[in-house]
Amino acid sequence: MFDTILAESGTLSVETALICTGASLILGLVIALVFMKNANSSKSYLITLVLMPMIVEAVIMLVNGNLGTAVGVMGAFSLVRFRSMPGTSREIMGIFLAMAAGVATGTGYVGFAALFTLIACLILLLLESGGFGNAGSAEKDLKITIPESLDYTGIFDDIFAKYTKKSELLKVKTTNMGSMYDLSYRIRLNDARAEKEFIDELRTRNGNLTIVCGRVSETGDGSL
Repeated sequence: MFDTILAESGTLSVETALICTGASLILGLVIALVFMKNANSSKSYLITLVLMPMIVEAVIMLVNGNLGTAVGVMGAFSLVRFRSMPGTSREIMGIFLAMAAGVATGTGYVGFAALFTLIACLILLLLESGGFGNAGSAEKDLKITIPESLDYTGIFDDIFAKYTKKSELLKVKTTNMGSMYDLSYRIRLNDARAEKEFIDELRTRNGNLTIVCGRVSETGDGSL
């Protein structure tokens, strides 16, 4: 059903190259527009999504059937890896989607690339607009600092029972030369409007030391 537009002889015409490059740019723009719905996406990240399919497409065309070029490109990409910064799972998914579109257009399967990108973007929009996974988004990461003189085992259980539906101690870390503990919890509040009262009661228990409450981190380890 999906046939490549590249010539079997291995030669690449100007018309074919322009078609593949134009398709790559259009698909990259579509992917970037979909990810623009997330206000946290930076301008540089969106530009990367637009250009990455075209870049990957050019690389695939260059290494097609050329072992020496393929080895050189692999070495170049291994160097680029050390310049990349870790991102959220959503950002990584966008990069992989753009790369997949570039690979498809680079091998000449322009129709498949368009259909694949369209389906992937539609599924992403439907899942996000439909509230898929919202139950988990109601959870928060909570970090409480306490002095070493306090026994952290069950110290906040009564407060958690009053204000939260769920509370779980994820990790304990010593800080300030071992004179304090940082306790990291995963919680779900009964009522988001009572968050200030909840924190105020925690402050009276931990001696008014640092308390940080925020959305669940992408790493999932309780880091804030």
